[in-house]
Amino acid sequence: MKTLYKAPSHTFILAIALLTCGLLVVPHAVFAQQATVFPFLRGSISARAAGLGGATVAMPEDVSMVVMNPAVLTTVEGKSAAATFVKHVLDINSGFATFADSLGDAGMYGVTAYYTSYGAFERTNSAGENLGSFSANDVCLAGTFSKQIDTLISWGGTVKFLYGSLSDQSTIAVAVDAGLLVQIPKSRTNIGLSILNAGVQVSTYDGTSDRLPLDVRAGVNHRLRGLPLLVNFSLTQLADEVPSFFDRFLNFSVGGELSIGKYVRARLGYDHTSRNLSGVNVSTQMAGVSGGVGVQLETMQFDYALSSIGSSALLHRLSVGLML
Repeated sequence: MKTLYKAPSHTFILAIALLTCGLLVVPHAVFAQQATVFPFLRGSISARAAGLGGATVAMPEDVSMVVMNPAVLTTVEGKSAAATFVKHVLDINSGFATFADSLGDAGMYGVTAYYTSYGAFERTNSAGENLGSFSANDVCLAGTFSKQIDTLISWGGTVKFLYGSLSDQSTIAVAVDAGLLVQIPKSRTNIGLSILNAGVQVSTYDGTSDRLPLDVRAGVNHRLRGLPLLVNFSLTQLADEVPSFFDRFLNFSVGGELSIGKYVRARLGYDHTSRNLSGVNVSTQMAGVSGGVGVQLETMQFDYALSSIGSSALLHRLSVGLML
């Protein structure tokens, strides 16, 4: 029988070692979950990712996934661009746009811009008199570089500059992402690990420093044999402190993408972390459940996702991708 693919043993062992270190070492070296500055970074995912419950840390060949794992950039061919708009509850809106291109043998680079507008708020004095209105916004500009170690393993890193404004006050922070992607074509499987939003505030709103929403993710992406279904599973927020080691695995998400014909993709996902954070009456809610649909053309991709974060709170996402 002809051998289609043979994985070099040294690279495979290196990949497993790095993934294990990410799961066992990093979570014990970081801080507990608490109120953070720039929380919008955790929700900045594409419609495709949202439709899969956010379980896409190991998803290749999609430029919009760079915000979840910068190492996936090496799997994107040629110039690519993608943009996502998110309609939150009330008048909160956000989105991000990404552009990526090749540097030849040197690797791949990408630039990403994020934003979130929290709408307008009324300003009042102690007597309740209206003094006008003010707004709040978060913005992030990021640059990414990614390169293959060999045909199996890719790594990537992102540097982020963050700016937040609240009325006449502002804050600035810098952060980095790091990612690893292991591709195993013979098994139709990819493994991903990423560390997101590791950084510090350079200036604060009121002199009090807040933590950035540090996140450590690990996941697998697998295409079934004989069935047009792409299955994704991720462990998320592994940097958060939990009562016991096994409680760490309760922060998970799972999603499936079914190909319907040549162009249409139907998606269903579940994010257990979102469900746990949604409230006390989650048993009667669809919190954490998401779904979506995508249309994949030769040079364009359109995606829509609907995510439930509570009994009456829904997030709508619309993404467009281009091969330039």
